Amino acid sequence: MYEGDQPLAERRAQALTLDRDLLAELLGSEDLRELLDPDAIAAVELELQGLLPERFPRDVDEGHDLLARLGDLSAQEAVARGVTEEWLRLLEKDRRVAAIRIAGETRWIAAEDAGRYREAMGASLPIGLPDVFLEPGANPLESLLRRYARTHVPFVTSEPSKRWGLPAAAIESALTRLAARGEVVAGEFRKAAEGREYCHPEVLRTLRRRSLAALRREIESVPPDALARFLPAWHGIGVRAGGVDRLLEVVFQLHGLALPASVIERDVIGSRVRDYGPRLLDELVSMGEVVWVGRGSLGASDGRVALYLRGDAPRLVPPPVDPPQSELHDRLRSHLKARGASFYRDIYNACGGGDEEVMLDGLWDLVWSGEVTNDTFAPLRLLGPAARRPARKPRMPRLIQPRATGRWSLVADLIGAGANATERLHAEAGVLLQRHGVLTREAVVGEGWPGGFASLYPVLRAMEESGRIRRGYFVAGLGGSQFALPGAVDRLRSLRESGGGVIAMAATDPANAYGTVLSWPQSDGRMARAAGAYCVVDDGRLALYLERGGRSLLTNGEVEPAHLQALIAIATNAGRLEVQKVDGVPVMDSPLKAALREAGFSQTHRSLVAYGARG
Repeated sequence: MYEGDQPLAERRAQALTLDRDLLAELLGSEDLRELLDPDAIAAVELELQGLLPERFPRDVDEGHDLLARLGDLSAQEAVARGVTEEWLRLLEKDRRVAAIRIAGETRWIAAEDAGRYREAMGASLPIGLPDVFLEPGANPLESLLRRYARTHVPFVTSEPSKRWGLPAAAIESALTRLAARGEVVAGEFRKAAEGREYCHPEVLRTLRRRSLAALRREIESVPPDALARFLPAWHGIGVRAGGVDRLLEVVFQLHGLALPASVIERDVIGSRVRDYGPRLLDELVSMGEVVWVGRGSLGASDGRVALYLRGDAPRLVPPPVDPPQSELHDRLRSHLKARGASFYRDIYNACGGGDEEVMLDGLWDLVWSGEVTNDTFAPLRLLGPAARRPARKPRMPRLIQPRATGRWSLVADLIGAGANATERLHAEAGVLLQRHGVLTREAVVGEGWPGGFASLYPVLRAMEESGRIRRGYFVAGLGGSQFALPGAVDRLRSLRESGGGVIAMAATDPANAYGTVLSWPQSDGRMARAAGAYCVVDDGRLALYLERGGRSLLTNGEVEPAHLQALIAIATNAGRLEVQKVDGVPVMDSPLKAALREAGFSQTHRSLVAYGARG
């Protein structure tokens, strides 16, 4: 029932190992167009037609044998196969070949074929040929078509008809008789062809062997850098789609992934949704379609946040981590549990007032532990030193701090009783498969998923046994237990050799394979999946790494102008980009200085600075 979910290469390879009669029965026809490899067909055609230079005739005798094997050739066609006109004249003088007119063109044939061409096509023969060569034999047209089939890949009736200037009906009738005797095979073999085709059985066997060999090579695991090409495409980085619907697709793929609040909109969502504006996410959060939950603080001005679709949140939101315990925290929890969603001013007054900074810090402790959320994304967007204004004089009206915006509520009120362990693991496995396409142990460990790969393995195995996902060794060098969505495998294999181009992304972006599934190319510890760091990947190779803060740039291999331009485009979203060091060397002494200047950097007394479109 689930055989159709297999990756394309596996399905084609399996079909090619069947016998033709069983294959025709399964397919409902004799259609092999989706199974035979076009490259294999082209290669076999060159061999059958003697067009490979290494197989050219070495002397006059072998030139005669070529004509006897292939049949009629024009002078140009003979030369293209290594038979010179000088050889043709020598063979003609010895009465071993003859020049005749076929379809309005002079063709050379082996003398042994003279009778068959005269009888089948009405060709006029030169005088002086031995009588034995004038005998047409039985069924001369069928004999010529049999040879034509042996020396050509699958063909349609019109091809020999046009070549010989004979009526298509006569050719079709002869081919039908040959097919009835099993001397040729009728079917549909080439993607580019239309209608019924014919092929010699031995030629078809060769094509199937070659196609199967090509498919088996395709089934082989891809190199690790293919995964680095696959992930940005799988995540839709740089797609042209925008709007709320596209944002919902992105949130669905980012389900439950803890990302720094400082980069989740600017770098991650912004690279996936065209013309993204904060209003889109605020709209989805305020409508109750999307929920955000804190997953740990990253200092005073940042922290990790995970997005969830509201309907899936009960199965995916994890329990709070290290809930803070103090009298203030208990008062905050009690108020939110009793009153539900509340504005900060109401929370402040109900919990006893006092130092506003202390109260707000206590509320954010609950946010980062995963206990409290908000009906807008604005408080996360406004985190940072600028959000902490000094206290005003007591007599002056107090304004709500930016990080206190919106209505606050308990996460537990949004998710209810949650889900049992089986439902939770099933949902987690589905989320990870949608995010990675090809799920490996390294990917699960890299995300720091609770329970790790071992907890998900029984669910993944059950999904594979039910035919919903595939299991295999898809990416070389990674763990043997790899699970994938069927479409993801074909897409991954299409990027085996190249693809993807130059892509810049945040180091923490899940579309960046480095630092989780793949190791960083430099092992000195300077490269990390840190908030504010950026990567430039070219055809799966990490070309540039900009350290957090933008002061230091690390290179890996040759740096091209496109790499630097892509880096400027993404890194200046957070403001200007000032590079002071390249590979640990002051930028003014770096060999990359000229390239940076050409890419758009301006020179200061000790650094190079680039500005974005808003700079």
